[in-house]
Amino acid sequence: MTFGCGFVPIELLRTRAAWPLVTFGSRRRSRRTAPVAALGYNLPSEVMSSSRYALVTYVRPPVGQFVEKLRRELHPVTAHMAAHLTILPPRALRGTEEAALEFLEEACSRVVPFDIELGEVETFLPTTPTVFIQVTRAAYRMRELHDQLSANGLHCDEEWPYVPHLTIVKTALDQQARDASVIARERWSQFQGSRLIHVDELMFVRENCDAWQDVAPVPLGRSLLSSRP
Repeated sequence: MTFGCGFVPIELLRTRAAWPLVTFGSRRRSRRTAPVAALGYNLPSEVMSSSRYALVTYVRPPVGQFVEKLRRELHPVTAHMAAHLTILPPRALRGTEEAALEFLEEACSRVVPFDIELGEVETFLPTTPTVFIQVTRAAYRMRELHDQLSANGLHCDEEWPYVPHLTIVKTALDQQARDASVIARERWSQFQGSRLIHVDELMFVRENCDAWQDVAPVPLGRSLLSSRP
């Protein structure tokens, strides 16, 4: 798989083999610190410097279920991917995992949860063979969040401009993406559910070999709630 620090989405793998507390793609909360024996590290801050991290928000049903089912049909090799919106594409940390997570928790605690609305099916051809659904309404909120959080130890000189979107599939060949986009447009036009997605929690994820693991959930607006009378 190829990742970049731009608009190319993360291909997140649902794997639980590496550590039992990983709950990738589920709504169960994962703990911040993984068992030492499972990861082979002494402390969360001692994760290998070669590890990359990203920030996403998982997409709940009905949209999430629709995208995952369509992905299984169009490109079964990526059927394990959880439906998600990427806030920060993959990047190396400039500091420790613990410091990055503390920064995210503090910054996101002041962000008001928001809704986005999905538009039509498009592709990133000829740049990458990626088929995706546009974010139309409130896309600016995702861009603002991206710009706010791409700072301190999470800053990255991204290769591509940040484009809010929901990936359906990323193929190996351009023609596969063209073929997939035709089917995806037809299926999406028949989708009867709500196209609104409520964003109230992000997930900090870490790349581990060929898989992505949940590190910790990062809720939005926590300090705003606690300050209410």
